[in-house]
Amino acid sequence: MRAKSRAIAGQISASVIRHLAIGRRVTPSANPSHVLGCLLAVSLLFVAAGAHGQDRLPIVTSTTSLKALVEAVGGERVAVTSIAPATMDAEDYQPKPQDVSRVKSARLAVRVGLDYDLWFDRLLAQAGRADLMRGQAGYVDASYAIAVLEVRGASVGPSDGHAHGNGNPHYWLDPKNAEIITATILEALGRLDPEHAEKFERNRQGFLSVLEAKLADWERRMAALQGRALVAYHNSWAYFARRFRLDIAGFIEPKPGVQPSPAHLAAMIRLMRDKNVGIVIREPNEPERDVAFLAAKTGAAIVVLSAAVGATPQAKDYISLFDANVEALSARAAR
Repeated sequence: MRAKSRAIAGQISASVIRHLAIGRRVTPSANPSHVLGCLLAVSLLFVAAGAHGQDRLPIVTSTTSLKALVEAVGGERVAVTSIAPATMDAEDYQPKPQDVSRVKSARLAVRVGLDYDLWFDRLLAQAGRADLMRGQAGYVDASYAIAVLEVRGASVGPSDGHAHGNGNPHYWLDPKNAEIITATILEALGRLDPEHAEKFERNRQGFLSVLEAKLADWERRMAALQGRALVAYHNSWAYFARRFRLDIAGFIEPKPGVQPSPAHLAAMIRLMRDKNVGIVIREPNEPERDVAFLAAKTGAAIVVLSAAVGATPQAKDYISLFDANVEALSARAAR
């Protein structure tokens, strides 16, 4: 609708310009009322096009993966902005001044939770949006009702990284969890825009139908990797591994967010040789040096996987995120 309005406006504008060309005298054949009518029509069309865009619900999410899931449910009714870019580690993201202005215009704020995006609280406070803070109508914690893995107490001190003390927060990497996440999003959108609640539900059901069909294919293609030991740089893959029955034997980081020492790397070499690890998983934003060192010492292959929508060109939405990861792993397993 918006594109069509712009096209019509462009056609009318061209007509007006022919009448009002610079350096030409308006001839008697140029009816002044016609020219004024065209100008008024152009103005109204651009106002209508702008209003159409403003009708969309402005929403902020802490990550690109949540952005993709909000868009899957909200469709054309939502305009979603992710605060942390896909090319950065969202756990360590530091909000920028422009992020405050993005939050100020939002009607809903959706976060990962589980201490993954602690910076999000500071950002909401800086924006002065009390209605988006914890416990308020505009606040959505997408981890609600998720069966959290690796829940354990953990202290975090200087240089201790992010210890996942409230459980592993990478729950969106199990595609079955999308059913729970989108249910939480659906409830929030329906509360915010009840007039379109049925549309949101249809969007969600359509998305989940596609996801369910895809999951059967992904499980079939990942079967060859079941029981084979893998190593990852960061502990992002607990939910992914559970869904596809992978054995993550160890992590290059001794603690999440902490770089490995030479002693830890030596221990990883022994572990990889003992367990015959053939694949090391690295995310695009993670350092290459230590991964390449272990691969060279053990003969393992490096496979780059995306933990977030948009982290690689292939992972352009939630479903293609898994398409790309399954393709990368299954292609390596076939060698």
